[in-house]
Amino acid sequence: MTAFFEAFSTFLATGTIWVYLVIFFGKIVEVSLGTLRIVLINRGERLIGSLIALIEISLWLIIAGNVLSDYQSDPFKMLAYALAYALGNYVGSWLEERLAFGLCSMQTVVMDRETSDAISEALRQNGFGVTELAAQGRDDETRFMLISTLRRKLADEAIALVQGIAPNAVITVSDVKSQRSGYLRNATARRKR
Repeated sequence: MTAFFEAFSTFLATGTIWVYLVIFFGKIVEVSLGTLRIVLINRGERLIGSLIALIEISLWLIIAGNVLSDYQSDPFKMLAYALAYALGNYVGSWLEERLAFGLCSMQTVVMDRETSDAISEALRQNGFGVTELAAQGRDDETRFMLISTLRRKLADEAIALVQGIAPNAVITVSDVKSQRSGYLRNATARRKR
């Protein structure tokens, strides 16, 4: 292991374009992993988050250690490091959005019972659990609210179902840390068939 670090330090001292690319892409990977780690831990995935932290901090020690030891004589290392840090935050949040870890709650408000019933039926036929509630609107008119808890990966599908029936429905989606009981498992199992 010592031989690897000595060879890597020698490589980083060469000042070639490859050095800046290694710093740049290594830092992007490290910061992206950090973003994923925070999201996973916040969603209760502590073991996976901790394993990612191990990789993240190892990359940080290697890259930051070499940049900090030589940044005054080679300011381009610092520039590559700083640019990669900014880009790594963007890449990490983009990646997390694509992976869509965890659960979300979708609340839909419509104006009439018929539309509410049609949306509920469509969601249930597609394996989503849904709860219907009568709600009071601003003008004391009765509205109808539908609430579903689902995997974030399936949110776009559920929203498309609702908008296909009621394009003007008010839809809000928020994160959920955990769910006990309900129809979440049934929706997931149905999709695996």
